[in-house]
Amino acid sequence: MKDRRLSEEEYNLLGTILQKAAGVKRFQVATNMIRLLALTGCRRGEIINLNWSEVDVENSCLRLIDSKEGASVRPVGLAVIDLLDSLRPEKPEGLVFPGTVEETVFSGFPKIWKDVFKNTALADITPHVLRHSFASMANDLRFTEMTIAALLGHSRGTVTSRYIHTIDTALVMAADTISGYINGLLNNVKFTREAYSLDRVSRQAALIKSVPQIAYSA
Repeated sequence: MKDRRLSEEEYNLLGTILQKAAGVKRFQVATNMIRLLALTGCRRGEIINLNWSEVDVENSCLRLIDSKEGASVRPVGLAVIDLLDSLRPEKPEGLVFPGTVEETVFSGFPKIWKDVFKNTALADITPHVLRHSFASMANDLRFTEMTIAALLGHSRGTVTSRYIHTIDTALVMAADTISGYINGLLNNVKFTREAYSLDRVSRQAALIKSVPQIAYSA
């Protein structure tokens, strides 16, 4: 189980399972939590305890006050921001996923997780599998170990100060790519995966397309 990761077909299946489960009232909160785990690679406890005060939409990151690595800033992709925006109450205060008792965490998540996946082909997966799958997908898309470490909050690469205001654009772009790809798979989109080309001509073409005001010459 330590090296278990989801294939693209299993991401498709995960999306189908979550869509079906979201129609059951007792599963609605948990399905959003599971989707957020898949799109961020966060640890289970980080999502269970996520507070609206830790969600920084403007800088596209989660400013976790107390993760396993201490205070930690996690750049997140647009798919994550869109999901959180859809859940945002009129007055975003307290926990993003509160329990049934006011100001308590959603303590029933582990049991509901099992119920969501019961009798499915993904009955064996855990939140850690989604975390490992996020990292593996990032590697498939040719992001570096340090970039992946920063997105996952590993001590060797994490942004440790929650007081940092400007997040590295490259990390946000990486988060956009990874979460966007995973979100597409969850929605059964068929991709032709294209890693960023490293040859000079392709890089010039990409720069001209994204920054047209700059003239590049061969």
